[in-house]
Amino acid sequence: MNQRADPTDLTPSEPALIDPAPRAIRIDADGEAQRLRAGQRVGVSRPHESAHLHVTGEATYTDDIPEVSGTLYAALGLSRVPHARITALNLEPVRSMPGVVAVFTARDIPGTNDVAPIVKGDDPILADGLVHYVGQPVFAVVATSVQAARRAAALAQQPEVVAYEELPALLTPEAAHAAGQYVLPPMHMRRESAPGAVQHVLSTAPHKLQGTFEVGGQEQFYLEGQIAYARPLEDEGMLVQCSTQHPTEMQHVVAHALGLQAHHVRVECRRMGGGFGGKESQSALFACVAAIAARALRRPVKLRVDRDDDFLITGRRHCFHYEYEAAYDDEGRLLGVEIDMVSRAGFSADLSGPVMTRALCHFDNAYWLPEVAIHGYCAKTNTQSNTAFRGFGGPQGAIAIEWILDSIARKLGRDPLDVRKLNFYARQGQTTPYGQPVEDNILHELVDTLERSADYRARREAVQAFNAASPVLKKGLALTPVKFGISFNVPHFNQAGALVHVYNDGSILVNHGGTEMGQGLHTKVAQVVAHELGVNFERVRCSATDTDKVANTSATAASTGSDLNGKAAQHAARQIRDRLAAFAASRFGGAPQEVHFANDMVHVAGHRLTFSELVWQAYLARVQLWSDGFYATPKIHWDPQTLQGRPFYYFAYGAAVSEVIVDTLTGEARTLRADILHDVGRSLNPAIDLGQVEGAFIQGMGWLTSEELWWDPRTGRLMTHAPSTYKIPTANDVPPVFNVHLYDAHNREDSIHRSKAVGEPPLLLAFSVFFAIRDAISAVGGHRIDPPLRAPATPEAILAAIHAVQQAG
Repeated sequence: MNQRADPTDLTPSEPALIDPAPRAIRIDADGEAQRLRAGQRVGVSRPHESAHLHVTGEATYTDDIPEVSGTLYAALGLSRVPHARITALNLEPVRSMPGVVAVFTARDIPGTNDVAPIVKGDDPILADGLVHYVGQPVFAVVATSVQAARRAAALAQQPEVVAYEELPALLTPEAAHAAGQYVLPPMHMRRESAPGAVQHVLSTAPHKLQGTFEVGGQEQFYLEGQIAYARPLEDEGMLVQCSTQHPTEMQHVVAHALGLQAHHVRVECRRMGGGFGGKESQSALFACVAAIAARALRRPVKLRVDRDDDFLITGRRHCFHYEYEAAYDDEGRLLGVEIDMVSRAGFSADLSGPVMTRALCHFDNAYWLPEVAIHGYCAKTNTQSNTAFRGFGGPQGAIAIEWILDSIARKLGRDPLDVRKLNFYARQGQTTPYGQPVEDNILHELVDTLERSADYRARREAVQAFNAASPVLKKGLALTPVKFGISFNVPHFNQAGALVHVYNDGSILVNHGGTEMGQGLHTKVAQVVAHELGVNFERVRCSATDTDKVANTSATAASTGSDLNGKAAQHAARQIRDRLAAFAASRFGGAPQEVHFANDMVHVAGHRLTFSELVWQAYLARVQLWSDGFYATPKIHWDPQTLQGRPFYYFAYGAAVSEVIVDTLTGEARTLRADILHDVGRSLNPAIDLGQVEGAFIQGMGWLTSEELWWDPRTGRLMTHAPSTYKIPTANDVPPVFNVHLYDAHNREDSIHRSKAVGEPPLLLAFSVFFAIRDAISAVGGHRIDPPLRAPATPEAILAAIHAVQQAG
């Protein structure tokens, strides 16, 4: 038996059906060329606007900004215990370290010692009397060099510097839930045909399933860590350049920490080296510390934490624990479900409330649940406060129903795909548990298309044949769908602004409230403006996101960046175009609506001139060549008390088929092939969207297979706090056969050019990998035992599940 001799020889079933291209990506080049010739600037694949800067190393991130003379450097002294009262704070040894200029504690904060985004007062910048987790900042050191600051800050680990009276600590969400400790009141979402209907169905249905399930958290692991550079300006002004997804919130928290007004503080972000939600609220602590020190010392201060400290200080995706009951009929059709979801919130609320709300709203995923009760508990633990992460609770909600349906299928001996399809929402007319009608459901057609193109049925038979002949290596196959709601589930966040300047040489500068973190937002917004004004891409440039330019912006999150900022920029550009059209008609004749802008040319009443020529003439005629734009998403409404309403403008859909192989002796698993069909509406930029789908899938695969967070149960210290102990996916983890396609369908709602958001939904496509692994484990017992697999499905988790199947068999 030599099945494990060379794992690289493992190939998917039915090799003849595999596309010979290792990563088949389909872009209609001819169609794009025709659209370009016709004057379209959206719906075509353009390189990322900073790609040439990225590959040459010229792209400026916060740490690359030239430092002003006199710049100082900050570091943070961290707690070494999970829960304690500070009994003594002797900072003289810290102050006496070489290069140290100043040390700051909570008492030195001139304004409010708080960076909480929602529950004000529960998230201090620096610990004040109490510490709540290992890694909580207790003091800040400012020194003449980064290393001097870090060496001095490390003294926080010495008992003679910080002394504690330790208090009881709750380190797991299960323990906190049992103790009734929550950062927010529990949430309950219920949809019943009559009072008590859920319990009645659960007690009378032909079949009942109950159990528990666990899914771990996930570190954002952005390539650029948390960083802020603060420079004091005249008249109490403060410029903070930082890596953040939410410049307006940074403006507010810095102003509050300094005891100033918002207009004193300017926050700028040109680009981030990744965010994934980790820089939505949690960039605030670093911005505030840098600004507090800069104001006190009247010198520029930079705070850049190293990777280990970043892990220890900041939060990440919430891990979830589930307890569920489900009722179903003989075919596997769901009749009723009740589930408790318990999240690890950490020591403060942060964004745990909206994360849990979105988890509750995504529990249904693609399925009609006739009777349902969903309960959410944000457990207060003595660990880092968890926060936003790509998907924002949606993945944690949706994977639970996928687990339940997968288990039902295995109980009935049916193909899980058949049970999933049986439970799909109707094409339209049914409503979600929170009361929103599903009006745009395309999953039936999309899944059928993928099932055929990926040859699911034939590959299912091939996998069964392989497993029958293979005692050690087992293959698994799964197809899972996605229905993901797009919009902030807090209605007032669904707004955006933009400024568009047309200079008198015909060049165009765009500023909007969204932030660029590598996802191509600036590229798409520039395309929208170029299309609206009928100019070539090269004319349009996006500037850094700046609170001095566009005020009161929302975070670049919830996959709304292009939807909100694209519409706002379109509104601004359209006003300029209308002014230019009116001017051209008055100068050359005809009606304004007959003036045509395309391919850098303007056609009016038989005249043809370049865009630059028209702009110059308009400037001489004193026509306004700049405009602001604004957009507010329509139709959104939400009652946070009843958890009912329409929190989403529309849904994005998708599906994936994954094939894996598992070594039953070592627990090693490998994804051999993935086929993805994802709905992005009418894509603004197919190349960027395909990249987002690929990246989200791999990131989701990492969450569910290799990225494991582990806290020492004795000390409360996060032990997986560096690349040496925390494994994110690499290029080697990409399936050797990776077929990614975009589903060709326009958005029924009036989104920007009828496109759909693409940032978060594809992450849920990685469910197919997890359930394919579960399918392979199930094969060990001849599919007679339901495998108890936890996520992430690490080799240890896989072996535990295999042993459970073997013992039960």
